[in-house]
Amino acid sequence: MPPIKNFLMTGNDNKLKNFIRSSDDLTIPKNSKIQENVTLGLKYKRGSLPPVIGENAFIRSNTIIYDDVETGNNFRTGHGVVIREKTRIGDNVLVGTNSVIEGQCNLGSNISIQSSVYIPTKTLIEDHVFIGPCACLTNDKYPIRIDFDLKGPVIRKGASIGANSTFLSGVEIGEKAMVAAGAIVTRNVPPNHLAIGSPARIKKLPEELKTLNKI
Repeated sequence: MPPIKNFLMTGNDNKLKNFIRSSDDLTIPKNSKIQENVTLGLKYKRGSLPPVIGENAFIRSNTIIYDDVETGNNFRTGHGVVIREKTRIGDNVLVGTNSVIEGQCNLGSNISIQSSVYIPTKTLIEDHVFIGPCACLTNDKYPIRIDFDLKGPVIRKGASIGANSTFLSGVEIGEKAMVAAGAIVTRNVPPNHLAIGSPARIKKLPEELKTLNKI
């Protein structure tokens, strides 16, 4: 991959405008597309390293990606996405418009995150997960009241998360489980089960829904 200063001078037809970077050491594959007003490599401390972006990336306008972030191939963002430091992202991942991924998160491959999703520090999301718009994950049981070891939710392989659902700190969503739109999840959801309501009740999934997400 060429240094970013060479990438900008190659005459590629990405039509980069107002591209912001923190370091000339940043490298991006030639076949990636970056829209205007994108920040790649926002420094958050002395000695932080530029992000590593995989091949075939499509990063839309007003996205901010901090230093010490790694993404796999075919990474895509919507507009206005923020991805903070020490986040690891696999292949074929979409992060939708206005979504925020805080630092120290781990995301697998083949993940679809829709618009306006909040993912807090220390969250784990495995492969083939779908997260609907405006889902809110949390990592602090007692916000600003007492010291608490922050722990985001764990979302296992193939889970589907409905729009406007909310998750308390540390809950685990089992493999191929589903969370209904608007649910408030206060406890673990077993594999192949459905969480529905506020607070969420746990039910078994119908057999026809016990399948892997096609992402």
